[in-house]
Amino acid sequence: MLRASANSMTYKSKAPQRSSGRSNSTDETARPTENELRRLESQVSIVETFSLGREILFICVICMAQFMTQGALGNCLNLLHVIGDTFSITNRGELSWLIAGYSLTVGSFILVFGRFGDVFGYKKMLIIGFAWFSIWSMVAGLAYYSNHILFIFARVLQGIGPAILMPNGLAILGATYGPGKRKAMVFCLFGACAPGGCVAAAAVAGVIVHGDPERWPWAFYSFAIVLAAIAGLAFFVIPDPPKRVSTEDMPLSEVIAQLDLLGAAVGVLSLVLINIAWNQAPIVGWGTPYVYALLIVGLALMPMFFFIELKMTSHPLIPFHALSAEVAFTLGCVACGWACFGIWIYYTFQFFQLLRGASPLLTAAWLSPVAVSGALAAVTTGLLLQRIPPSLVMLLALTAFTVGTALVMTAPVEQTYWYQTFFCVLIMPWGMDMSFPAATLILSNAELRRFILLLAPSLQRN
Repeated sequence: MLRASANSMTYKSKAPQRSSGRSNSTDETARPTENELRRLESQVSIVETFSLGREILFICVICMAQFMTQGALGNCLNLLHVIGDTFSITNRGELSWLIAGYSLTVGSFILVFGRFGDVFGYKKMLIIGFAWFSIWSMVAGLAYYSNHILFIFARVLQGIGPAILMPNGLAILGATYGPGKRKAMVFCLFGACAPGGCVAAAAVAGVIVHGDPERWPWAFYSFAIVLAAIAGLAFFVIPDPPKRVSTEDMPLSEVIAQLDLLGAAVGVLSLVLINIAWNQAPIVGWGTPYVYALLIVGLALMPMFFFIELKMTSHPLIPFHALSAEVAFTLGCVACGWACFGIWIYYTFQFFQLLRGASPLLTAAWLSPVAVSGALAAVTTGLLLQRIPPSLVMLLALTAFTVGTALVMTAPVEQTYWYQTFFCVLIMPWGMDMSFPAATLILSNAELRRFILLLAPSLQRN
């Protein structure tokens, strides 16, 4: 997981020292000690060893973790009813599983795989994440020749890819850049890729099915090919920063303790059961015994998870010791804001296609301002945070979430796109791209910053 900026991992210079030409006695008093040399070397961040071209390529590869994560949401959202027609799914509750299956695993596993990166290495986990994401994206396309059960299964396993990518991509950024404005701007760019990735993938999917809806598997095939290419590129471009936890000569029991496998298993199972019950209830009804049974078990496991984290594990996934009223309020703001965006993006697609009759291609065109507005919001936020308090930036972000949602909520079906819906599409990305960096600055504790960076994407999906 991501370390505090003040503790960014650094490049160790191995250039030999020059001879000063002084006498031995003078050298012994003037020459820095070994500890002083290490302190000087630690001021050189990894990115300072990159050429400009390599740095640009590095940023692009890392940002693709965010871009493709949101892209897998956008392409399926845009093709939701096309895929539903192929599999003869008429129940809208059942149709929602095509999206919910992916979101379920992204949100449930993101903290767990952040810890895996700490132990096994961020670069290794990043490459595994891209490869895994690619494989199951391909399987989702191949499900065209089978049934919707295989498609949902593939989407569920596809979501593990982003759960690996997001925390480890963020960790590599934090390890590569030293503290300063440059690092803050790179994190803003990472956040800006979220709306752009969603819209770009939706646009590609719209182009693929234009004129022939049965070509929709190619939206997933092409997605898988791009992911495989990024995995190969990451092997050569991404540096391999030191692991946060050294596992050399560490017994297996200690590795398991570092991973907090018991807490992770209980926490993930709790989230999965609650999500399954919540998504299945609209399909079969809350009165169905297995629905409320899953919900009860999931809720019962939640306090067990907190007990394990607080009392049993030596390396908890959540930094409870650093929580306070201010922290809880900040987390609440981020939770409400990003959950609001998740609801907005799903129902805006439905509003455009079901009520206004837009095709997938036209839907992508109507949402395209999100990409431009999101990029502008990221750059503006980076500049604002240098001039105004992050609490004010957070207030602006929550205002954007509120106004954007209100605009689409009150938009008449027969109204032209260029009135309320156009402006809501412009405004909503500002909520995402302003709340993300503002929250990390408000939470001054290193562990909490790392936690919020990991938690934000899962809040949007759960």
